[in-house]
Amino acid sequence: MSDITIIGTGNMARGLASRAVAAGKSVQLLAHEDKAKAESIASELGGTFTTGVVGDPIDGSIVIPAIYFDASKTIATQYGDSLAGKVYVDITNPVDFSTFDGLAVPAGTSAAEELQKVTPAKVVKAFNTTFGGTLVSGAVSGQQLDVLIAGDDETAVKAVSDFASAASLNPVEVGPLRRAQQLEQTGFLNILLSANEALPAYQWNSALKFLPAV
Repeated sequence: MSDITIIGTGNMARGLASRAVAAGKSVQLLAHEDKAKAESIASELGGTFTTGVVGDPIDGSIVIPAIYFDASKTIATQYGDSLAGKVYVDITNPVDFSTFDGLAVPAGTSAAEELQKVTPAKVVKAFNTTFGGTLVSGAVSGQQLDVLIAGDDETAVKAVSDFASAASLNPVEVGPLRRAQQLEQTGFLNILLSANEALPAYQWNSALKFLPAV
């Protein structure tokens, strides 16, 4: 059994796997089809890994699909009742790529809330305001990354918060799962900044930081 299952082999999967290794967690890394991609990341990062492809049984008690919203929804449906009791971390920002001018979920809901409708797992929103490249190091300009976390199940939220802390990140619990609506809008704003060539300082290497008063 693994501590964490990460699904995907892109930048966010690599970043999250890097943090898991830093936290001393065992990782199951599932590629969509090409297991060699998962094996390559595992070999590069070291740590304790098992690899496979989507469709293999999920080992981790925390499941993090590092994929787009529609694909994450498909994964949740595909694994069905086998996800019961697991923590399902939604990292997505459901951008409407046809316009790149908003989110592709109806007003008054979020990707995380929509996922909770189709899975018996305990959905927690987290990591959607962090970029894959910044997760590799866990910091930007010497500042520890904030991980904004929303969820309805206290035990699930604590599990994600504990993982973030162990990975040398700063967990910030922002409230119930419905707060994912605000987190996804915030994540979208961060994407817009980084995709704007007129703002060269924010090219996928920046981070949001909440500084408490001293």
